[in-house]
Amino acid sequence: MFSLFVDLAALPSPSGQERAVADRVLDYLRALGLGPEEDDAGERIGSSIGNILCRLEPRDGANGVPLFLCAHLDTVPPEGPIEPDVGEDDVVRNAGGTILGADNKAAVAAMLEAVARLLDGGRPHAGVELLFTPMEEVGLRGAAAFDEQRLRARLGYVYDHAGPIGEVILGAPYQRKLDVSFRGRAAHAGMYPEEGRSAIVAAARAIADLRLGRLDDETTANVGQIHGGTARNVIPEHCSFVAEARSHDERKLADVVQEMLETVTFAATLAECEVETHVEGSARGYRFRRDALSVRLASAALQRTGHEPSFVLSGGGADANVFNERGLECVNLANAMVDIHTPDERIAVADLEEMVDVTLALVAEAAEAGDAA
Repeated sequence: MFSLFVDLAALPSPSGQERAVADRVLDYLRALGLGPEEDDAGERIGSSIGNILCRLEPRDGANGVPLFLCAHLDTVPPEGPIEPDVGEDDVVRNAGGTILGADNKAAVAAMLEAVARLLDGGRPHAGVELLFTPMEEVGLRGAAAFDEQRLRARLGYVYDHAGPIGEVILGAPYQRKLDVSFRGRAAHAGMYPEEGRSAIVAAARAIADLRLGRLDDETTANVGQIHGGTARNVIPEHCSFVAEARSHDERKLADVVQEMLETVTFAATLAECEVETHVEGSARGYRFRRDALSVRLASAALQRTGHEPSFVLSGGGADANVFNERGLECVNLANAMVDIHTPDERIAVADLEEMVDVTLALVAEAAEAGDAA
């Protein structure tokens, strides 16, 4: 398990450039005697790969619940070499000073190893499908381009939450993206400043007046990037920024977005600038009850492997958002990644192995579920 994870992590795979790690996954599955298939999503979304789907047929006429397991093959862009290294504390880190890629290759490795053990041990199961997606980190684009009708299972799991093993994600927020562009009037900053209208001043006023950060226990807002100006001595004619808002309450999210738009418009008026805004939904939220079959199976699998389930809400999105929006039942489980997307990203060797056990327990619980579906 450890060797498999290290092999995967060492292959750089920023969003859109996942070919090397995808080939490693395909080779692994074929070596198990399986027949993975890759769709044409890459051509449509700008990736070097499509979605990879691999199916294990039910064993011995099992009458339980078939499952699909999903993980993404891309990472945020590494800013240096990836050199996975195990310290004396048996924790894997990157000695190269950038991300490790445990998000989400720890999940990829756990799912692959679990399937290998299913095949080797002859364990009963009601059918297992593995789905590996590209470009999750840039808007869940691989999952969005996948034809979910190809899945036989209607219930699945992703392991894409940086928390201790045992956390079951009951819900993820609705999200909206805002693109804001101010247009002022250029002028020489030293000779004719009175004739200029600064788009940067308008943007700065808007950002200063926006309510950002954690607005309440289920709502956040952020400005992530700002661009503007042409030269030190020119009143800037153009300035733009990108922002987002998230909330577990869809109506509250709509109110926050409207407030942001009004704040931007007011700032443009004060600075005598024009402004254009574009709002786009980036992920649709969802919420599970604790008595949902997917949550009950996850809880039973965690208890079966010695973990006490706890139930939390996420502030982020994952491929699970796409599947739940399309009518499938997909739960996100924490898999003990720490400080993802940073040079301090790490994961314990023991936790890598534990997620294999959790996966096998999930498959066993689903096989034993019988008529529970």
